[in-house]
Amino acid sequence: MDVNQAKQEHLLALKVMRLTKPTLFTNLPVTCEDRDLPGDLFAQLMREDPSTIKGAETLMLGEMLTLPQNFGNIFLGETFSSYISVHNDSNQVVKDILVKADLQTSSQRLNLSASNSAVAELKPECCIDDVIHHEVKEIGTHILVCAVSYTSQFGEKLYFRKFFKFQVLKPLDVKTKFYNAESDLSSVTDEVFLEAQIQNITTSPMFMEKVSLEPSMMYNVTELNSVASGDEGESTFGKMSYLQPMDTRQYLYCLKPKPEYAEKAGVIKGVTVIGKLDIVWKTNLGERGRLQTSQLQRMAPGYGDIRLSLEVIPDTVNLEEPFDIVCKITNCSERTMDLVMEMCNMRSIHWCGISGRQLGKLTPSASLSLPLTVFSSEQGLQSISGLRLTDTFLKRTYEYDDIAQVCVVCPFMSNEC
Repeated sequence: MDVNQAKQEHLLALKVMRLTKPTLFTNLPVTCEDRDLPGDLFAQLMREDPSTIKGAETLMLGEMLTLPQNFGNIFLGETFSSYISVHNDSNQVVKDILVKADLQTSSQRLNLSASNSAVAELKPECCIDDVIHHEVKEIGTHILVCAVSYTSQFGEKLYFRKFFKFQVLKPLDVKTKFYNAESDLSSVTDEVFLEAQIQNITTSPMFMEKVSLEPSMMYNVTELNSVASGDEGESTFGKMSYLQPMDTRQYLYCLKPKPEYAEKAGVIKGVTVIGKLDIVWKTNLGERGRLQTSQLQRMAPGYGDIRLSLEVIPDTVNLEEPFDIVCKITNCSERTMDLVMEMCNMRSIHWCGISGRQLGKLTPSASLSLPLTVFSSEQGLQSISGLRLTDTFLKRTYEYDDIAQVCVVCPFMSNEC
């Protein structure tokens, strides 16, 4: 839609056209049986129609391309391209022609003109052409402002503008969820899983060229959207990665802190930046679009002053047979602790060794690996529990139950847990 200033006779004419990919021409085939009244008339007309495919006249798609008949929709992440033409409709030579194109959004005004220098003169029936491009990064109302200033052959300075208003729509609906790793061994590395749900909210199908996660400097990422098939992984969505209108896909990623950050207990606390999603797609005849989300943030799980985790534990152990585990104790507070460990026997879990052991001082963010021996007096899936840590400086006690689970079997019976 364009809105002009007060009408005035100008020597120059301004025309603006949006540049988009053409579409395949479609027709509506009409057929009948040979015994019907029209006979072979409809088939003959379709064979003579230049827009149909020879030998496949009943297909709706033809061999011709159709130029856009209207402005169409513009979606966030696409590249807006426009052709600007200034034509001299008069019989005079016009001088000092300056064409300027600005794009006004809700937050900024952008200059899209390729050149800001004036053209010395423009003869009758000649024109000045320019093509502008802009990657759309905001949704909402956009106004393309095209301004033309020039000087007539009598020295009169003239100026006019045209406004073209259009809406930028949202192409995708992106939702994210974070899951902490549930495995006790993997939680030592602070693994976190990101699920990204992407929905196509346009009216046409999309070819999803790339959906990747760019991690922050604290994390390494592993994509979990393919399955092993020979030497190369095959996408879980198949070879043709199309997303139909209103369809949704889930993409999964596993993030692990880099070793230099995982070793420091105080670094990954509170709100941490995970990274951002980079989504690239193609629509009609290969028209490309790209979106990057803002930085995704996650609230890191709180471990209190002291974090106790298991570094080594067997999957299956024999009934009433001692087995070794390795505990990792990390000081997550900002003060030095003097720790004492007590081992309390539970109904089915029994600790071997001396309870009330002095572990010594542990500085902030420091860790201590501690080998322990334990056995179970009952079969089945048993929880490792009964450890207690006491900070003698503040006389504060921390109890740990359900640290991990182990499968206990009888060596003389079936090894099923």
